[in-house]
Amino acid sequence: MKNLFVFFLIVIFFSACMKSEKSAPVKDNFAPEIPKLASDIMTPEVLWSFGRVGGTQVSPDGKSVVYGVTYFNIAENKSYRDIYVVPVAGGEAKKLTDTREKEGEEQWRPDGKKIGYISSKSDGAQLWEMNPDGTGNVQVSKVADGISGFKYSPDLKSIAYIKSVKLDKDIHDLYPDLPLANARLETDLMYRHWDSWHDYTYQHVVIAKYNESGLSGDKDIMEGERFDSPMKPWGGTEQINWSPDGKTIAYTCKKKAGKEYALSTNSDIYLYNSETGATTNLTEGMMGYDINPVFSPDGQKIAWESMARDGYEADKNRLFVADLKTGEKKDYSTSFDQNSQGLTWTADSKSIYFISDIHATDEIFRLDLTDGKLSRITDGVHNYQNVFIAGNQLIATKVSMSQPAEIYRVDPVTGKDEPITTATKGIMDQLTFGKVESRWITTTDKKKMQVWVIYPPHFDPAKKYPALLYCEGGPQSTVSQFWSFRWNFQMMAANGYIIVAPNRRGLPGFGQAWNEQISGDYGGQNMKDYLTAIDTLAEEPFIDKNRLGAVGASYGGYSVYYLAGHHQKRFKAFISHCGIFNLEAMYSTTEEMWFVNWDNGGAYWDLKNKVAQNTYQNFSPHKFVQNWDTPILVIHGEKDLRIPYTQGMGAYNSAVLKGIPAEFLFFPDESHWVLQAQNGILWQRVFFKWLDKWLK
Repeated sequence: MKNLFVFFLIVIFFSACMKSEKSAPVKDNFAPEIPKLASDIMTPEVLWSFGRVGGTQVSPDGKSVVYGVTYFNIAENKSYRDIYVVPVAGGEAKKLTDTREKEGEEQWRPDGKKIGYISSKSDGAQLWEMNPDGTGNVQVSKVADGISGFKYSPDLKSIAYIKSVKLDKDIHDLYPDLPLANARLETDLMYRHWDSWHDYTYQHVVIAKYNESGLSGDKDIMEGERFDSPMKPWGGTEQINWSPDGKTIAYTCKKKAGKEYALSTNSDIYLYNSETGATTNLTEGMMGYDINPVFSPDGQKIAWESMARDGYEADKNRLFVADLKTGEKKDYSTSFDQNSQGLTWTADSKSIYFISDIHATDEIFRLDLTDGKLSRITDGVHNYQNVFIAGNQLIATKVSMSQPAEIYRVDPVTGKDEPITTATKGIMDQLTFGKVESRWITTTDKKKMQVWVIYPPHFDPAKKYPALLYCEGGPQSTVSQFWSFRWNFQMMAANGYIIVAPNRRGLPGFGQAWNEQISGDYGGQNMKDYLTAIDTLAEEPFIDKNRLGAVGASYGGYSVYYLAGHHQKRFKAFISHCGIFNLEAMYSTTEEMWFVNWDNGGAYWDLKNKVAQNTYQNFSPHKFVQNWDTPILVIHGEKDLRIPYTQGMGAYNSAVLKGIPAEFLFFPDESHWVLQAQNGILWQRVFFKWLDKWLK
């Protein structure tokens, strides 16, 4: 569930499109020229001009890295994604594709002689292959309705691909004599999820015999099952893997439906034997999320990420390993009070590299299975997003609040890193960013809380600046060194604001007890933590305590609504994006019920449930609108199904009825996020126009 976005399934058709290209593809030059900036201060247009690096894959010989870069054409309001390759040792990156399609899912064939990828240049989204220099593009698959992901078997005899299979009847199947009827008929829950309504299809894993000329003998290993693998909405091919001998596929699936699905997080790892057709549940009896299986290179073991408790998405992400011969399962993170994710085996099958968040940064760690020792490899002000092995080096994608994603070579002994890609350098060299500072402050219950402070570029300590309290979403999502193309701290600082971003109660990276405190206490200690953070920083001589604002999205948006009724005139402006306003209405209209059951303590109609009743009576922002007295900007997307847009309408309407200055920025074609270029720029303009009006 971490790798939330894969944007390569835009289908663009060309008449007379050739299905085989014996030379390099036609170059349309969609990657933009590096803009010449008029100022060293970042603007929304500059933010959306950065190339976005992703999809890192190391070649089998450990000498090259293939990856993708997404560029946005603001005028067209479209994005283009192309594939690049760069030497591990460093050097110039070579662009392999340059077309109107979004090439994605790039990966090396196990023999290193080809690079496979998905393109929509013909027959929908299909598997294509090219030589490592970008020549010889050939379409391999011709699957009806296309595919959304694939993985080569290590022996190169087979391919597993992901295909949507329609198994449910829609209204026209039920009433074929009414072809123009436009309706849905629902009989259970989970009819919509995050940003889309159920389309009567399920993602299935299909295996097929492979050779360079095509696929054959396609077999749906989940035939007839009304379940998804990878799991919707955000699961990708990281949830599926082949055993080294090519005989077994491990896949992640939550084999539940309707109400049962909505109430549970219990996914499992299933092992499918391609020779016998038998499927076994590796994690039967393990009740939380079990995801992302990875076989050891010697085929003797399998590792995966595991949560213990059903219904709790923010439980500790444990590192589990099973012996495939004995069936013994072991949690190697029992004494590790942090999350583990992004597992990568060493070639000798004796160690595993992984990513873990610690004190608001995401670092590379190593587990040695022989003695169970866990070692920290890196230490800095950054987030590593993944880790791979390239010979005696590591390859990892890294970001920070002051740096968009680039790929780095990391020394596994010293942790020292060096960039091997420069997709963002041309723009970065022209910008000046503000200082990012980590502070530890004392909370009301005498705990130590980490707070990020981000200063404006060209900061002058003799001046007084307005300040913004940033409220994080999740609610259990660390304020780490992430680079966001919406909630971008350097963008906020570039507009002349000091940002105060606390890692308040309810966030991972500071131990499980700190993370879990927020459940059933939405308006409790973490709200005190917010106020402690802004009150402490407001005492600085360079912050004007009469010009403070609070901003946030999702749970952060809820936080803004709640603070609006409890801030005691600290703030002069609020902005809430996709926030929860009415907890009772949220409970009845959201989709994954386990989320509100765990965080709120249960249903609002359970009058004997003290935790739930305390939540709904004392922590729902709509019950404190009588105290609202501060201008508020409300932002929401119509396609947000986790926190329905009527929550934003309720908050905005209430503010207007109370006579409070308010604006409502509504995006009919956006969801919980703002993903389109012009909408994103509009978001930034309205955001800062509102803040400037009330804080400057």
